[in-house]
Amino acid sequence: MKKILKFQFIAIIAFFVSCTNNDESAPVFPDGSTESLNVWVQDSMKRYYYWADQMPAKPDYHLPAKDFFKSLLSPQDRFSFIVNTQDSSTYPRSIRNMYGFDYTVIQLTSGEVVTVIKLVLTNSPAFNAGLERGMIITKINGKAVTAANAETITSSMKDQTVIDLKVGSWKNGAVADEKDVTVYYGYSLEQPLLSKIFNENGKKTGYLYIYDFPDGMTPMLNQKFAEFKAAGVQELILDLRYNYGGSVSSAAALCALIPSGISASSPFIIFKGNKNGGEVKRTFGQQISYDPKALDFNVLHANSLGLNKLYVLTSNSTASAAEIVVNNLKPYLQVVQIGDVTLGKDMAGFVVEDKRKPKKISWQIHPVIYKVFNANGTGEYSNGISPQFKVNEYTQLPLLPLGDPGETLISEALTNVYLKQVHSESYHKTKILYQSDVPFAAKGK
Repeated sequence: MKKILKFQFIAIIAFFVSCTNNDESAPVFPDGSTESLNVWVQDSMKRYYYWADQMPAKPDYHLPAKDFFKSLLSPQDRFSFIVNTQDSSTYPRSIRNMYGFDYTVIQLTSGEVVTVIKLVLTNSPAFNAGLERGMIITKINGKAVTAANAETITSSMKDQTVIDLKVGSWKNGAVADEKDVTVYYGYSLEQPLLSKIFNENGKKTGYLYIYDFPDGMTPMLNQKFAEFKAAGVQELILDLRYNYGGSVSSAAALCALIPSGISASSPFIIFKGNKNGGEVKRTFGQQISYDPKALDFNVLHANSLGLNKLYVLTSNSTASAAEIVVNNLKPYLQVVQIGDVTLGKDMAGFVVEDKRKPKKISWQIHPVIYKVFNANGTGEYSNGISPQFKVNEYTQLPLLPLGDPGETLISEALTNVYLKQVHSESYHKTKILYQSDVPFAAKGK
């Protein structure tokens, strides 16, 4: 679960957070009290929080910790959260990190509303229960899913440890072969990279699906690109449609493997913080070096495909470090984005916690600390990054497996590669009514 919960947080500097309140105007409360904890939270946020200057001057220190934290947040902030490491109930919950799948409620051109399983994590509780991408959910815990009740049903699932589903297959425009499936709350293993090579008229196109950007993935990325390069791949489709993000250093390593004309000293990212954080600039080499399993830039770049164009598949669930890949490669090659608008998490940060030994405060703060920009200073995409070709992956049912050349977004990208066109009008053939993962990605809940 740790990998899924950690959206974005990157180690930019080594730091220790003191539990001593340095604000002489703040009240003093007994150690161990809720009020003293809240003073520590306030003090930490004043130092690091991007919107520190918008925090209330006189918050209510008597509030429970999570409520106090929320009272400090800017209305612009969709992502900061706080957890108690000794209380699992305080951690963000989602269908994906509890059960290992996600679904979307769509309305077909006929007016019929159906609930489609869009993602099943490998070796997850959902996977082990037999769920597959493309299945149709007709009932959850005995209730038929509709656009009106989908959010309520999703919320109730987060308070349970077992869910009962009725699922079927989509055949000839209707649900068939319905069966009952029980999914238990549990852990999902780290997700593998999925790669394919498509070959048409002697032109090889690589496909790489990346679920997230965990720390330490640089060697895996290097191996995949070595395989692509050895196979003579000339074009690349990068599938980030369900990627919430993760380590910016892992994302930087990926970016180093794609374009030509860059070096270790080429600028990669700019972090802009509050008056305390200032502005931090990182080159490719510098940002990659923060990965625990970092490889030297030149070792990585030796397997670069040297491309001048990249195809990226995105959705409303593409966030944080995944969006950084889209935005921060633009100064170095043409990025052809296909799919839907990304989530809009143009921010990054690190975990703020008590580093004393023994630790006296078990809470961790996960605040927005920086806005992020590319080498050209381009950022500010809080409304998401819009694709050049807006394509709805639910246009054709059943959904095909990721990596299948006939799958809607992959097919559109391949059409662009080989025929230089995309049928972007397909976006309007179905309507997306609800997505089980987008509220989680947007609100950290």
